[in-house]
Amino acid sequence: MSLQSMTGFARSDGAVDGTVWHWELRSVNNRGLDLRLRLPPGFEAIEPKVRDRIAKAISRGSVNASLSVARRKDLGDIRINQAALERVLAIATKLSRDIGAETPRVETLLGLKGVLDVADEAEDEEKLAVEQSAVLDSLDTALSALVTARREEGGRLKDVLGRQIDEIARLTQAVEVSPARSVDAIRKRLADQVARLIETGPGLDPARLHQEAVLLATRADVEEELKRLKAHVEAARGLLRDQGAIGRKLDFLAQEFNREANTLTSKAADQEIAHAGLALKVVIDQMREQVQNIE
Repeated sequence: MSLQSMTGFARSDGAVDGTVWHWELRSVNNRGLDLRLRLPPGFEAIEPKVRDRIAKAISRGSVNASLSVARRKDLGDIRINQAALERVLAIATKLSRDIGAETPRVETLLGLKGVLDVADEAEDEEKLAVEQSAVLDSLDTALSALVTARREEGGRLKDVLGRQIDEIARLTQAVEVSPARSVDAIRKRLADQVARLIETGPGLDPARLHQEAVLLATRADVEEELKRLKAHVEAARGLLRDQGAIGRKLDFLAQEFNREANTLTSKAADQEIAHAGLALKVVIDQMREQVQNIE
């Protein structure tokens, strides 16, 4: 199963025995599967099957499924209302004698309300079953197109996420090999800080200052954060290889990335490392935005 986005659109049309219909499916991101249906009157019976088919094809996303149906109006049996026709003829004949008017023409009589009855075609259960089956088959076609659209968008998102993860790995590596983390650089930075403190306060104990400086250096060490960032990079790459429904796992990893980047930035005792930490936070934030669209 390839990686899917939660965003997509699809449609399908169908027709059988004078009935035509149109399916429209739209999906956007959501924490779970939120399915909203719009079915016309007379199609309530297929709602459970529609929900079941969509749930089997899609595991996450807000999905709107709309069905519109139009039926051709065929004339049923046409019958003459004999009693009404006889009454009309009797009245017309009497008027013709009384006032000397012409006898009404046939088309005039047939056009009078109640003279002709049009019987509606009775609903055929077998025909209805065939119609509903065809409508569900058309839904499957639309669903297949929607899944394809989501996979295509998922492929683009996968490429974007891959580049972002590579950038996180690059920035992590840059911090790891930064000259500012070398023993000599740390020793010089601490020595300069201690020297400035001694200059401003002649009564300060140099040995005590040295102990405090070592403690501060230990607290500023980002080795553990770097290890966790590298582990998260490998986990994220593994998820992209596995594909499938990985959105929630990637979202959790993005939160962990952000936690380590925040800690690294807060510990940074050097401008170069601080800048790298801020760059990490920017990339991770961009990654989190993309992850919100992954199923």
